[in-house]
Formats: sequence, C-alpha cells, structure tokens
Amino acid sequence: MSGTSEGPRPAAGTAAPSPPPPLTERDDLWPPAGSPSELHDYRAAFRAATLPMAVVDHEGLIVTANEALAALTGVGAAALTAQSASDLVDLAADGRTWHAYREVLHGRRSRFRCTSRLKHPDGRSLWAEITVVPMTAAPEQGAGSAPRQVLLSVADVSDRRELQKRLRHLQMHDPVTRLPNRTLFFERLSAVLEVAPYQDDSMPGRGRIGLVYLDLDGFKAVNDTLGHRVGDRLLAAVAARLTDCAEQEGPHPTGAHLVARMGGDEFAILVEESTGTQQLTDLARTVLAALQQPFDLAGQRLSVSASIGVVERPVAGTSATGLMQAADTTLYWAKADGKARWTLFDPERNAHRMTRQALSSNLRPAVERGEFTIEYQPLVCMADGVVRGVEALVRWNHPQFGMLSPNRFVAIAEEDGSIVQLGRWVLRAACRQARRWQLDHPDEPPLFISVNVAVRQVWDSDLVTDVAEILAETGLDPALLQLELTESAVMGSAGRPLQALQSLSDMGVRIAIDDFGTGYSNLAYLSRLPVSVLKLDGAFVRGFRYEDGTHPSPADETIVEAMVQLAHRLGLTVTAECVETAGQAERLRRIGCDTGQGWLYSRAVAPERIAELLGARALKA
Repeated sequence: MSGTSEGPRPAAGTAAPSPPPPLTERDDLWPPAGSPSELHDYRAAFRAATLPMAVVDHEGLIVTANEALAALTGVGAAALTAQSASDLVDLAADGRTWHAYREVLHGRRSRFRCTSRLKHPDGRSLWAEITVVPMTAAPEQGAGSAPRQVLLSVADVSDRRELQKRLRHLQMHDPVTRLPNRTLFFERLSAVLEVAPYQDDSMPGRGRIGLVYLDLDGFKAVNDTLGHRVGDRLLAAVAARLTDCAEQEGPHPTGAHLVARMGGDEFAILVEESTGTQQLTDLARTVLAALQQPFDLAGQRLSVSASIGVVERPVAGTSATGLMQAADTTLYWAKADGKARWTLFDPERNAHRMTRQALSSNLRPAVERGEFTIEYQPLVCMADGVVRGVEALVRWNHPQFGMLSPNRFVAIAEEDGSIVQLGRWVLRAACRQARRWQLDHPDEPPLFISVNVAVRQVWDSDLVTDVAEILAETGLDPALLQLELTESAVMGSAGRPLQALQSLSDMGVRIAIDDFGTGYSNLAYLSRLPVSVLKLDGAFVRGFRYEDGTHPSPADETIVEAMVQLAHRLGLTVTAECVETAGQAERLRRIGCDTGQGWLYSRAVAPERIAELLGARALKA
C-alpha cells in the first residue's frame, strides 16, 4: 500500500537501510509482562484489534502486523513482516513528516502523528491518521536511547474529514447567496498576497491583482417595503449575475474570479493575475450593465443599480488592509458622485482625502497646542478711506503642511463639530485684540472687529452666552463686535438660530450677512432678521474691472446698485468684498457702497501691522 504520491526518497544518510533477512515474532519484542498469561493477553488484543496496527523496529521495519492492517493494505499479515513501514503509509512523501518519524524511531521524540491520504485496495481514497509511539527500551538502554520497537497505528478518519469539510463550507459560505463569505474572501486574498510575485515579460499580468467592490443602491428600501424574504431573493439573484459576469472573463490559470458576499448588500470580485486596469474597468462595466437589467422575483419586478469601486495594482507592496481601504474609499466616491456608476481608484484624490483626514484628526488638539493664529484685514470707509474695522481671519500653522488658509480646514471643522471649539477661541482672541488696540490708542476712534460664525456654532453651543462671557471678560463694547454668518445660514432661520441672532442684536452686537447674493437671496427675510450689514459677494465686484481691458458687466452693476439701494432703504449698510482696483472702488463709491474690503487696501496682516495703521487711519484707494 502506498500514498497518493511516491514523494521524494530520503536523502543519503537518512534513508532506511535495505531490509535484513525476515524476522520472526519473538516474545522479547513485546513489553515486559508480569506472567506468560499477560503476554498472551497482549498478543490477543493486538491481533483482535479493529484498529490497524504494526510493531516496527528501530530501523523502521515491520516486526508484526495485525489482521486489521492486513485488511487495510490488502496484503497478508505475514507478508507485511520486514517491509518498510514508511513505504507502506507513505511517510517519506514529505520531508517534515519523514524527519519527525525518524525522530521517534531514534528515541528523540515521544510520539508522532500525521494525516495522510491513502488508497484502499478497492480503489477508493481514504484519509488516515497515522500515530507512532515508542514501546519500551531494553533494560540496558538509558533514558533517551532508541526504543527496541515502536507501535504504528492507522485510523480511518475519512468520515471526520468529510464532516470537517462540510462544516468548513458552511462556515466559509453565505447561506443566502451560497457565495464565499467575507472570511473565505480574506483567506483567499491573503494567500494571493503572500505568494511572492514573479515577472514574466511574455505574460504582463503576472504579479498584479484587481478588485471590483460594489454596493447595491437603495437595497434598504427593498427590505423595508417588500420584506426581507424578497430582499434575500434579490441578493441571491444578484449573486448569480455576478457569478455569470466573472465567468464571462474566460478560463484563467487560477480558475474563475472569486465572487464573494462581503455582508449586507456588498459584494466583491477578486481578480488574480490581473492584466491591467482595462480588464478591471471592463468587468465593472459588465457588472453594472448586468445589474441594471430588471429582476423578476416571484411576481415582483425589481430594478436596482450598484455603485462600484475598482482597484488594480501590483501584488508587491500591497496588503489586504491597504487594498480593502482603497476599494472602500473608491466605492464611497462612486456613491458620492451620484451612484449607479463605477469609479477607478485615483491616488491623487486619495492623497487629498488622506490629507483631509489628517487635518480632521488634528483639529481639536491643534487648538489646545496653540497652532492657530489670526490675521486681520481692514474694512475701509469708501467715502473717506478711513479704516473703520477689521475682519479676523484664522490661519492654521500646521507643523506638516505649513500655513493653511480657512478654506482648507473650516469646512472640515464644521463637519466634525470642532468648529465650536475653534470658533470660541477665535472669538475670544479677536475680542481681546480689539480691546488691546483700543487701550493702546485711546486717542483714536476704536476699531470694530468682525468675526465669522458657523451656523453649527449656533446649534451646538450657547453662542449668546459665549459672546456675553467673552465681552465681559475682555471689556469690549458689544457695539464694536460684528458677527458674520453666510447667507445660506441666515436666510430661512427659525427657532433657535433666529432667537440667538435676536438676542445678540438686543445685546448690541451687529449681525452681518456674508457672501450676500449667492445663496437663497430670500429678500423677504431681510425685513424680519436682526441684520445690520450686507457683505456683497466678490463675484459681483469682479465684474467692475476696467484696468485690465475687461468691460464691466452691466448686469453686475445693475444688480449691485439695486442691492445697495434696497439695503439702504431697510436701514442696512453694505460692504463690498474683493475690491482689488481703484476703478472698482470708484464705481462702488458712486453706487453707494459704504465699506470696502480687499487687496486694494490691504491683505490680511498681523495685528502689529494694524496697530501701525491706526496712526494714519486713511488708506488711499
């Protein structure tokens, strides 16, 4: 009897020697017994045992075998005597197995067990668990010496292996779709990435891997409206179409692409030995088209779509975690870009996302570490050029990315809520600075300070209390504080935001609508909101250019003039943003704008520079 393969013969110096003349069964090869009757009992039990067994000497030759082993091998028990036990059960097929077996024979190992696939005389294959244990050493041999003989047993574990196989299949496959599940997917992916890639110029796909990662759009609505039973049928139908799409790729050295259900309504198609991005995008198009065809499920006709993330890269340097993060990110992009589409992983877009994530995770600690500074841009009276106030503009002196302007981090701060903490710090620092200018220049009219406020600061904090405490702490007159909110945040305000704005106005604080003219522009609210100032968006002002040969837009001038007149009739003042040229300033002055802000007058500067301007308050336009 032999295993399924002959395997390599043992190396020189370790192979079993040629068998000596046949041995006969001797009493001294059995374990010592208390009496001849006990020895007879040993022999009787050995011969009658249903477990195939053999006594093997220290050279690996069978001394005696029982009838169960003879039946298993199809060779008579007497004929097995003096045969090599390792050849009988194929212990030399694997180097590690052979070494462990020889260790037991030489007394350097207490026992040995392995599982091997053997062939039964009737032609069927079976899985056998082979155990080798020492019997006794001769009295004159010391501890650790080679035993006189070892006992080899062979147990048929085919049924157990089959049960383990079925249990593993259940553990590794999704019960709804019958596809490999997340566990099996990652096992296969890890195995692919652990194999050292090789380069073959004739086959450019070697050493590359691809992943199509998809999520059904609107699947939750199917479950909620039609029930989970219909939802499960839909998932099974989707799995069948994905499998068909993977098989359409044609034969591959590794077989069909692995299609797996990752959980919920997420699926993945793993492409081993990818030939490049084109192969992956073609597969994504095929999948998208297949899923957009209606599904007929027990009288229900359903239409679904999918968002698909596509990743393709070399195996070298790729980890399972990195590949899945890229796939998940790309799937999110497909969702954000409008769903029902596939999107290819973009390293530059991902780098921007990673930068954004890095900024987000460091925003709160950065406030505590004092990494933020404030620069101030003058707000100039357009009638006489005198600086009336300044707008506080926060900057982040990031240790890695350098000095960052607000447009790099304010939106992130609003999303994660850190804008509340940051906004409170800006408000306190700006009010403190305005008060310091006032105390340092008592003979000059005090400057008002304008501070931007995010709508989330109104909802997620007690802005009224914060402002009151900061004004009391710094000693700044409320009339010298102006809070700027965007038009989209102010227009349509009701409930708590409106109450907060009203309370701040009652306190004496001025409220300004920033970027006016680009948001909702619901003019009906202007008469009901406690607003003091409109700040015209720079997009209108840019249409006033003369110096560079550009003709000003008549429509822009008409709109600005109308907004200025409306604001003045409502008792509001108007500030024009982004004033960059003398021609713009002159035209805005004739139209009636009250205040201008822009590079014509000054960029945002350090507080020390503002202090220098206080002596000469007029800025030439």
